[in-house]
Amino acid sequence: MTADSPSLAFLATLQPIRELGEERLKELKRLCYREVVGRGLDPLRVRSWTGQAVYLAKGELRLEFADGSSNVLVGGTGEALNPLGKGVASVVRAKAITDVELFRFDEDMLDIMLTWDQLAAPKPPTSGKKAPAFDPDSTDWRSMSGLLAARSLTEGAFAALPPAHIESLLGRFERLPVKRGEVVVAQGGVGDYYYLIESGRALVTRDVTGATVELAELNTGDAFGEEALVSESPRNATVAMRTDGTLLRLRKEDFVELLREPLLQRLSWEEARQRIDAGAQWVDVRFAAEFQLDGLPGAINIPLNELRQAIAGLPANRDYVVYCQSGRRSSAAAFLMCQKGVRAAMLRDGLRSRQGSRLP
Repeated sequence: MTADSPSLAFLATLQPIRELGEERLKELKRLCYREVVGRGLDPLRVRSWTGQAVYLAKGELRLEFADGSSNVLVGGTGEALNPLGKGVASVVRAKAITDVELFRFDEDMLDIMLTWDQLAAPKPPTSGKKAPAFDPDSTDWRSMSGLLAARSLTEGAFAALPPAHIESLLGRFERLPVKRGEVVVAQGGVGDYYYLIESGRALVTRDVTGATVELAELNTGDAFGEEALVSESPRNATVAMRTDGTLLRLRKEDFVELLREPLLQRLSWEEARQRIDAGAQWVDVRFAAEFQLDGLPGAINIPLNELRQAIAGLPANRDYVVYCQSGRRSSAAAFLMCQKGVRAAMLRDGLRSRQGSRLP
């Protein structure tokens, strides 16, 4: 992406991009690639349009089609507001009549965003019937940035989720009104729900040797509660509301069926080593003392309790293989990373999986 991103006003004129909400357009603006092609050149010879949705923003461009027909488009108007070359006849040649400015988007990414947004938009109430007080259909899921961020949809948390499961997933959430000061999950408690903040703010704290340590503030669209559900362990922090608000929660059974299992990629020791040899990065999520004892060569150490804050600093263009001693902590870590759009898999059974292996 270059600094010359399209304006939101321009994106809102394009088909079918204009059907996306404003927040989604802001995401798309950051995921766009700009190209300037000089007069007389063929943009198709500069870069292939395969797998790309390409729009003409400025200038005049002549397209020649396989059926012998041709058309001249003017940037930002008429047919140029549709993806170039998406008609019945395929484009075989193009020529820039003037200097032209093109914006391109990954076609699969755009299609995934459109699919989720169509299913996640609030449904209008049935005519003549009053909607129930806590109707999940009335939720605008598109505002759930912690759940439906573009990177999560295309590279992370939900990229592996079959589209057929989307509506089932959203339909199983339930709405829960909460008050300021209310404790939603308590450290040491049993993991029973996965939560999203529909409105309001919450504070995450942990009791460390008798002292309460503030870990993070959560806002609208953020998720919490997944660590205990993924690792099958007690809650490792307390989350209390800082304001009145509304939460969306998903039962543990539904979370496991529709989120955890489709998203967690488990690798054997041999598979993990192959991925590392191909350029992936080991991430040890144990405590520093454990890592110093028997951490894998080349691994970086990010303890699970520090991972939420550290994820933003991880290069998004790299693959990661997460491990711990048994696979319990690394399963929670891999899910957290995937939820934030980082490509992460976990080492099945942790370092125990090395036993009997001839690999170093």
